[in-house]
Amino acid sequence: MFARQFARQICIDKMTTQQVREDQLHIAIVLPAYNEAATIVETMKAFHRELPGASLYVVNNNSKDDTQALAEQTLAQLHCNGAVIFEKRQGKGNALRRAFLEIDADIYVLADADLTYPAERVHDLIAPIMAGRADMVVGDRHSGGHYAKENDRPLHGFGNSLVQGMVNRFFGASLTDIMSGYRVFNRAFVKSYPILVEGFQIETDMTLHALHQRFRIVEVPVEYKDRPAGSVSKLQTLPDGARVIFAIAQILRYYRPLLFFGTLGILFAIASLVIALPVFEDWLRYRYIYHVPLAILASAISVAAMMIIGVGLILDTVVHQQRMEAERFLLRQTETDRARRIR
Repeated sequence: MFARQFARQICIDKMTTQQVREDQLHIAIVLPAYNEAATIVETMKAFHRELPGASLYVVNNNSKDDTQALAEQTLAQLHCNGAVIFEKRQGKGNALRRAFLEIDADIYVLADADLTYPAERVHDLIAPIMAGRADMVVGDRHSGGHYAKENDRPLHGFGNSLVQGMVNRFFGASLTDIMSGYRVFNRAFVKSYPILVEGFQIETDMTLHALHQRFRIVEVPVEYKDRPAGSVSKLQTLPDGARVIFAIAQILRYYRPLLFFGTLGILFAIASLVIALPVFEDWLRYRYIYHVPLAILASAISVAAMMIIGVGLILDTVVHQQRMEAERFLLRQTETDRARRIR
């Protein structure tokens, strides 16, 4: 009986200690904003209501309207920690890069400043991070059908499906929403994520980085609603879609070079065989080659195919070494964060 009570008391003590640690965690809410004067105030108030102890950061991405002034006034009215960070270089990737460089926190909440994501669901997104089950949590707009219902641009839906299919196929994943702007990260993810993209392809880049570095991804279904009247989307369907597809190709080249260059090499090899068919026919029929230019071209392309595959093998070894270094960095970062919490 005594042993049972003693074990129960230890369990309660552990839960209390864990709760204290959770209360002491520094949560940063990051809201990239470009000409969001119509919605920035309500977005800030909504997230402050849900997380009054969190720091609130608005990244003014070279806005031409009153976004900066409204954000500063709202911060003063709410009496919360945070700041308005200015980033002159255009693009959501640039804005988020500036935020991650300047903000130091244990948990980072990322959301758009256009009232399309429900602030009240932030607790559901934070929970897997707090429980240690995820490094990045994504607000999934598609599982509940909310995005399909609210989205009035068919090409956006098609683009989302195309990117989802490509990422899941190339990286062996089973994700539902690759391009959601509602995410929560732990410190290890943020401090090990080099942001090299500049625009709206940042969400895809985050997902691919997480898959490549084997970070744990959890998707939480959330509601999604279209922008309110007076708020205008900055997305351009065709140019931004092309940038996302190009970004995936670039990331395949950087992160999966054997797949990228191997596929390219195989295509070259097939082309060389097709071009060489008349040459083979000459040799089989006449034991003489009449299509000399085609023979030279086919030989050159086959040599190029072998060289391309060789480049892929070399770069694959380099990427493997980089992944090993990234793992070492994560181990060092984990030890640093642990020591930081103890202090």
